[in-house]
Amino acid sequence: MINSRKIEDLHPTVADLCRKWLDECKRQGIPVIITSTYRDAEYQNTLYSEGRSRPGKIVTNARAGQSYHNYRMAFDFVPLVCGVPAWNDIALITRCGEIGEQVSLEWAGRWKSMKELLHLQFTGGLTLSDLQSGRTLPNPTEVPSS
Repeated sequence: MINSRKIEDLHPTVADLCRKWLDECKRQGIPVIITSTYRDAEYQNTLYSEGRSRPGKIVTNARAGQSYHNYRMAFDFVPLVCGVPAWNDIALITRCGEIGEQVSLEWAGRWKSMKELLHLQFTGGLTLSDLQSGRTLPNPTEVPSS
């Protein structure tokens, strides 16, 4: 079962955006840690079972193959205050989400349903159906520079 926290386990394009986001958070005086990047199918299904077939509250509506984490295109984070994770500091989390949007990431805090305040992703316009059928983001060397 894999639930990585390594930026290197993200797709190279997403890893670059994650680093830009981390740099900008740091520049603005907000230390953050990455809590999840790539998740394999087994781990995703374990998360999905929480609040369903396992005790706890529901934390995701995504089964294996239905999360951008499974395709190395999403990551979760938490800001720190005095070195302690600030899981409930909505203002600080929102600021981190806004910084993510400034560097071209999608912040799940804007989703209409099942908002995930601590989740950022980059899809490059690809849907989960696209990814399930084998499409993927081009590598950065394949993307025309602007």
